[in-house]
Amino acid sequence: MNDDKFALPIHWNDHEDIAMSLYEKFGDDFNESKIYRIRFTELLDWVLSLPNFAGTREQSTEGHLEQIQSAWVYEWRDNQ
Repeated sequence: MNDDKFALPIHWNDHEDIAMSLYEKFGDDFNESKIYRIRFTELLDWVLSLPNFAGTREQSTEGHLEQIQSAWVYEWRDNQ
């Protein structure tokens, strides 16, 4: 397991890294259809709470959240 203290900061453009972190956090609690039904307000809070996430709420855009959702679905599929 990697030590979060030495991980590089994650920013809004790091969609795949965010998706991997969300998958690590939630595992198979969210399948494809559940991931696509997550409210953006909830997703935003989860992203902001990730260790090493360096972005701010103000920097978030709907486009970033959509990309994160899609990347999370691909990450979930890769682990099935």
